Amino acid sequence: MDDIKQIIDRALAEIKNADLAVLEDIKTRYLGKNGVLTQILKSLLQYSIEDKRIIGLETNGAKDIIVSEIEKRKKSLKKVLLDEKMHKEKLDYSPSFYFPFSKGSFHPVVQTIKNISSVFKLLGFSIVEGPEIETDWYNFEALNIPESHPSRDAQDTFYIEGMKNLLRTHTSPVQIHVMEKQNPPVKVIVPGRVYRNEASDASHSSTFHQIEGFEVDENISFVDLKAVLINFIHQFFGSELGVRFRPSHFQFTEPSAEVDIQCFFCNCGGCRICKNSGWIEVLGCGMVHPDVLKTVNYDSEKYTGYAFGMGVERITMLKYGIDDIRLLYENDLRFLKQF
Repeated sequence: MDDIKQIIDRALAEIKNADLAVLEDIKTRYLGKNGVLTQILKSLLQYSIEDKRIIGLETNGAKDIIVSEIEKRKKSLKKVLLDEKMHKEKLDYSPSFYFPFSKGSFHPVVQTIKNISSVFKLLGFSIVEGPEIETDWYNFEALNIPESHPSRDAQDTFYIEGMKNLLRTHTSPVQIHVMEKQNPPVKVIVPGRVYRNEASDASHSSTFHQIEGFEVDENISFVDLKAVLINFIHQFFGSELGVRFRPSHFQFTEPSAEVDIQCFFCNCGGCRICKNSGWIEVLGCGMVHPDVLKTVNYDSEKYTGYAFGMGVERITMLKYGIDDIRLLYENDLRFLKQF
């Protein structure tokens, strides 16, 4: 027993100042196949059963102590080495170090969302976001889009979970979410990503962004809608541009309209961008359908509202003269650096 205690003391003294290579040697000499403590365990055959139990326990305890101290010493040494390495390889974070490197910037689509949102914030709109996975009811039914409507065909919509849920095809469902939780007056814009089950080409993508806007209150009229949209267009595209409203049809607005601006690429002379018409379509709009108001328990006799929506990628392409939507998603730095 005295020998085992002496072995422990001797081993701990050696471990105290050992480096990593010496630690491995100590481990082998005391705990290896022919190590000191291993030899003691092998010699137990010559002792009585009671002595075997006592010596065995003491020897295994000694092994545990030595292993523990070796691991502690290793951890300490590795920390010292790491600290030395970190000190030698530390980086200079001063501005001069980064000067040769170009700075990052917002993606042009993100820039457009921020710029559009800032204009509408000045016009008194709040910004709200909603879920990208919607139920059929929020995406269609609540917006007065019946089951027989062509836009509900599976070729246009990404359905999931047995057609119970879907990836939203527009940001309009957020209208319903907001109005369910808030009584009029409501004045909100909704930027977000939407999905359509269609092939990608120069002007279409299966994933893109929209900005929806709507206001509901007493005595809201089409005049209010025109005033807001003309104000937005003049602030975003330029105060000299002409604006026109053309009759159209959307299931959740009545009456509905498409909004065009004078082509600023050809000054209304006719070009490829405006298809020689002198006008460019930028968004759709209309007065909120009374059935939509009834869906959220708004009194359609007391309250009226307008809604509008635009494709962010389309606005981005017009703003910066981009002729292929796919350029926005290829992450080519030569393209993105222009913005």
